[in-house]
Amino acid sequence: MIRLLSIELQKIWQNRSSKILTIIYFLSLTLLATVALIEFEFGPFKFRAAESGFFNFPYIWHFTTYVSSWLKIFLAVIIVSMIANEYSYGTLKQNLIDGMSKKEFLLSKIYTIILFSVVSTVLVFIISLILGLKYSSFTETGIIFSDLEYLFAYFLKHVAFFSFCLFLAILIKRSAFTLGFIFVWFLGENVGHAILKYNILGYKHGDKDTVVIDWVKDALPLESMANLIVEPFTRLNFVKSVTTTVGANFKYNYDVQPINVAIVLFWTCLFLFLSFYILKKRDL
Repeated sequence: MIRLLSIELQKIWQNRSSKILTIIYFLSLTLLATVALIEFEFGPFKFRAAESGFFNFPYIWHFTTYVSSWLKIFLAVIIVSMIANEYSYGTLKQNLIDGMSKKEFLLSKIYTIILFSVVSTVLVFIISLILGLKYSSFTETGIIFSDLEYLFAYFLKHVAFFSFCLFLAILIKRSAFTLGFIFVWFLGENVGHAILKYNILGYKHGDKDTVVIDWVKDALPLESMANLIVEPFTRLNFVKSVTTTVGANFKYNYDVQPINVAIVLFWTCLFLFLSFYILKKRDL
């Protein structure tokens, strides 16, 4: 494992674009701590992030994992480019000639995905812990280390998304087309669902057809990954007060749902299996 991982890390570090994106990604994660410095005034309304409840335990685990997960696109670009370069520069064929099996080739990519996900999760944990210990109103041990399932969901979300990128990169072999396809897939899940639900079926509250359509959307790859960590902002008391004032009422289950974990695990295993199947069958 160490040998395969060292080969991949060396490839990434020797590629200028991948190296820059890696640095930008992990630097962006560390800059998450600067959110605590945000403050502004709008007429009588004054906002200070440090006093808003963002950094209270255990809410902070939900907040930081949700916000940080949007940065994974940087690593996705690295993974897609990593695969595309293997085909463009002929390094995949050379690795096979030098004695690396197709299974080892895929494992080297999987190990890299897991390493990136682990390092990212650990970094988010450290940053959240530091911010929480400094700004949280609740510092009891039992409260601090509750809701850590969001970190697991964060890790799984990254592994699943990178596995999706890996599969598409192996299938398409071109980084620009792969990234474009990911964006089109994202639009397809959301725009396609909206058109089918509201324009074709005609949304009616409690209608069985639209309930099934919603369930199907939730089971799709990107949507199921997104559902692992739902938005945390409506949990805040000041947001609840504002929405109640304007007559809105948000009722969400903010917990990490086992069904969503199971769906994402299914997609992850499927993407990795299909990646190996394509490599095994394709004439390189």
